[in-house]
Amino acid sequence: MKKATFRFKALALAASCLLSIGTAWADVNPKPFVVPELTQWTGAEGTTTLSGRIILKNKKTQGVAAAWIKDYSTMMGKQLAGVVTGAPKEGDLVFNIKADKKLGAEGYTLSIGRHIELTAATEQGLFWGTRTLLQLLEQHTDGALPKGTTTDIPQFKVRGFMIDCGRKYIPISYLNNLAKIMAYYKMNTLQVHLNDNGFRQFFGNDWAKTPAAFRLESDYFPGLTAKDGSYTKQEFIDFQKVAEQNHVEVIPEIDAPAHVLAFTHYRPQLGSQKYGMDHFDLFNPEVYTFMDSLYNEYLKGPNPVFRGKRVHIGTDEYSNADKDVVEKFRSFTDHYIREVEKYGKQAMVWGALTHANGTTPVKSKNVIMNCWYNGYADPVEMKKQGYQLISVPDGLTYIVPAAGYYYDYLNTNYLYDSWTPNQIGNAHFEENDPAVLGGMFAVWNDHFGNGISTKDVHDRTYPALQTLAVKFWTGSKKQLPFAEFDKQRLQLSEAPGVNESGNLRRALHMSQTSETVAFNMDKVTPGAALDLTEVGYGYSVSFNIKAAAEQKGTELFRSPNAVFYLSDPKEGKLGFERDGYLNTFNYRLEQGKDVRLTIEGDNRSTRLLVNGEVREELNAIPLYVMRDQDRAHFQVAGASPYEPIVYRPTEKINYQRTLVFPLHKAGQFNSQVTNLKVTQK
Repeated sequence: MKKATFRFKALALAASCLLSIGTAWADVNPKPFVVPELTQWTGAEGTTTLSGRIILKNKKTQGVAAAWIKDYSTMMGKQLAGVVTGAPKEGDLVFNIKADKKLGAEGYTLSIGRHIELTAATEQGLFWGTRTLLQLLEQHTDGALPKGTTTDIPQFKVRGFMIDCGRKYIPISYLNNLAKIMAYYKMNTLQVHLNDNGFRQFFGNDWAKTPAAFRLESDYFPGLTAKDGSYTKQEFIDFQKVAEQNHVEVIPEIDAPAHVLAFTHYRPQLGSQKYGMDHFDLFNPEVYTFMDSLYNEYLKGPNPVFRGKRVHIGTDEYSNADKDVVEKFRSFTDHYIREVEKYGKQAMVWGALTHANGTTPVKSKNVIMNCWYNGYADPVEMKKQGYQLISVPDGLTYIVPAAGYYYDYLNTNYLYDSWTPNQIGNAHFEENDPAVLGGMFAVWNDHFGNGISTKDVHDRTYPALQTLAVKFWTGSKKQLPFAEFDKQRLQLSEAPGVNESGNLRRALHMSQTSETVAFNMDKVTPGAALDLTEVGYGYSVSFNIKAAAEQKGTELFRSPNAVFYLSDPKEGKLGFERDGYLNTFNYRLEQGKDVRLTIEGDNRSTRLLVNGEVREELNAIPLYVMRDQDRAHFQVAGASPYEPIVYRPTEKINYQRTLVFPLHKAGQFNSQVTNLKVTQK
């Protein structure tokens, strides 16, 4: 009987111990959600609330600390106590930079205990740690951070994005914000494609009528710079400085010897009669004189326009019709690799040397190659030749907005679950292969004049950026299921002070989980400034209007990105303008009539409702740029904007009529506008 009693007591004690352990385990903080996912986490119990005090262990931390204070204030709407000296107290934040080979150039350790300590070997690593802190704080608005420790180190050195500004002008304001967004998700490389051209088949097969653009100011070649949007040298320098402050490297790209129609429009004698005017004539010495001078303009001197350590020279998609031109292409590539190296820059190229297989040597040592299509450059062979590789496979990571080929929106589910940069097309490299520096994804704005706005580009870029930030940082080691990631990523901001998506909840400082979000104004006073800049896709903007006589061009609202007209400048109809495109509804206000108008917009269309009934829906329409006799209508407003609707041609582009609705400032109108209501799904 005593033995039975003892056995019962022992079992009870064991059960009690297990229960206690289980309870303790249950109280340990799980890995917190941030993007990219933390590569390691050891949870502890409880939380720590920021005191607002900051302690710097050394002077190297001052720049990051200053950025942290500014970004915290911007994001949280309140000030920190600032930098203090002495031993850390409860809730204090300690910044430290010290040598640690394990952390590398970009890793960091974040320890959240009685106080919070952030340590890295470099400023960049420390800065990435502050991005993690900001993401945690915006999910814990009470400032209570989960206790635990992470040592967070990226798998890939290059975590990038390439944006085509050649075929679509992207405002410098967006590029500045893009650099901040990339930094918030620890993406470190932004490649800017500065020149390109349309496809001549859409322009009557006439090279002279085919649009092309070079986006940088040029003093050496007056008249070369695009007329429909460009960057001054100072704007581009300042943009790179913004990126540098956010630890993002800008890689400018001048694409040649194909994709050069902007240059041959300027100097026709440089173009190839045999392969097309979008090709340089590589046998013409003037080509080299021109390109040498162009690189000199942007790379010379102690303070060059191209500030970074790398420059991309293009070299994709040139003809390989005969051996002579192949060898000349290889010679051209080698020449410009060495030309940019002459200015102390590392050269980058598009993979083309399988397509252009020949005997002329092309420098490979210390040269980085974007591997995009294995038929153009076999990555296994390129590794053997000595190139460092960036994985940007076209069949997985290319976005071409509304084109009907490649991706309109990336397959983020597949990329998250099944891809890492170690896969380039059908070639698979081992984890941590030193030849694979990392990965990129790309937006190619192939179709001039298709109505796509910068906001449309952003709508496609942002979810891809968040997703690939995970894969570029963690590789195959991510743990969170995609469905959970895809849900939780929506809780995060784009970056401190950045709201390119026009997220109304974010603009109104509401919880991202709130089901109902609305902005109301009883009366819209002409010239009034609103508390909102714009509202993004999934919106409804409705208002009562008692119409009075309005001059053509009368605005209801404008933002830095768009204008909504009560009376458009051409026909006096309801309409909107953005990115150089004017779109109108077939509706005019009737003087003295009181109606309720509603504008609804998503990433595919813009709708007008009158008194609750759909009056017109501006969807994508077939747009053809062919022979004049094929055209039924042609609207021209400037150098490239148009909205042609044509009858039965053989090729098409889809013209987009979307709008992120402007709300920054009311126009000078005569009508009475009341009961404004703005909502977003």
